[in-house]
Amino acid sequence: MPETLSQALAAALPTVLDELAELVAIPSVAAKPDSPMTLCAEKVAELYRKRGLTAQLVPTDGGPTVVYAEDRSAGVEAPTVLFYNHYDVQPAEPFALWESDPWILRRDGDFLYGRGSSDDKGHIACRLLALDALKTLHGGTLPVNVKVLVEGEEEVASVHLVDWIERHRALLAADVTLWEFGGVNAAGQPELICGLRGIATFELRAKTIAHDAHSGVGGTILPNAAWRLVHALASLKGPDERIQIPGHYDLALPATPADLDLLAQLSPELEADLRAEFGVAHFLGEATGTELHRRAIFEPSCTINGLWSGYQGAGVKTVLPAEATAKLDFRLVPDMDPEVVHQSLCAYLADQGFSDIEVVYLGGQRPGRVSPDHPLIQLAAQTAEAVYGTPASIVPLSPVTGPVHPFAVGLGQPIATIGCGYPGARVHAPNENLRVSDLLRGAEHTARFLMALIK
Repeated sequence: MPETLSQALAAALPTVLDELAELVAIPSVAAKPDSPMTLCAEKVAELYRKRGLTAQLVPTDGGPTVVYAEDRSAGVEAPTVLFYNHYDVQPAEPFALWESDPWILRRDGDFLYGRGSSDDKGHIACRLLALDALKTLHGGTLPVNVKVLVEGEEEVASVHLVDWIERHRALLAADVTLWEFGGVNAAGQPELICGLRGIATFELRAKTIAHDAHSGVGGTILPNAAWRLVHALASLKGPDERIQIPGHYDLALPATPADLDLLAQLSPELEADLRAEFGVAHFLGEATGTELHRRAIFEPSCTINGLWSGYQGAGVKTVLPAEATAKLDFRLVPDMDPEVVHQSLCAYLADQGFSDIEVVYLGGQRPGRVSPDHPLIQLAAQTAEAVYGTPASIVPLSPVTGPVHPFAVGLGQPIATIGCGYPGARVHAPNENLRVSDLLRGAEHTARFLMALIK
């Protein structure tokens, strides 16, 4: 019988790795309508039932089902922790860039390769491993109450999750939410992220004439949809990178002095790694140091994600396009609202003379955060240092987006990012991977945090 947490984790690891392989083998790609989403949800529920939790598949209003599981045997006086994860994954294409089958978990030393091995099935495995070890050390019981919410459309903006949470508020009551990711940064420090930016996504469409025209015939007399859309896009940002929509920054909360202090403590290796990864000599606005991190996190952005029109094949085709399309995303900081951005974007384009540009709102998420000084964030930092042997890096806000708002604001729960990720995991890319050593340490941190809640 294992006597220590480390021994308990090591004993449970082989079973959890087998279960992770079963999860990876299910291509639960939310973006594809024919993906086996229910099969994956059933597998997740089965894995939690194996650990003594009651688990059920709860439908959403039109999206993949949500897995809800719980173990309340610790009693009403014990703290309650809510695990949030997702079982959907990104598409694996392009397959040619994978070194092995993305739907077969492959181990190479400390590395596990496969789609979802990190994001987010690896983090599900991390929590299963922590629960196994805790049950071993506590005579088959858990020291705290555990609730589990695993959704199936995080990779497509969690479209139905906000309404689902609102309908199940009482079911989800907890003292803290453990978020769907976590782990170490590029310097090897455990990283605690206290919030996520929001997003508003759009498609802009221009149509100027009935069909494509010969560029020689129409070049000076017919309106070109590509030029029309380019002019509209160019009006959105100035040369200083500021978004030109009136009032766009009105709801944006600036970084506080405490936020800037935390950003100043981030490892200088992070900036160097960004330069090396993207091959840039300098960043926009010549930003560096704390200002670079501030701009990356606390500045709203407007990004052209894709732009296409006319002929894009080999050689020459002298065509004047009748239609043009662009995809955009606006990253939002607290307390911005994607619905307000939608309304403002439509009004601005109309005011600028582009009322003919069709604006299709593809969806959005509100930002959300918790104070870095919250006692449970500090507890997560303390337990992280005990596992990793180095102080945790506390990041006030992440530049990426996720459905944090309904948890942090809607449910009023602090969010702690405890998991098994690392910067080289290649999430969303070919050869996504997870380090077994990170899986073990992430599970140990999870277990230590849960045990610390009752002290």
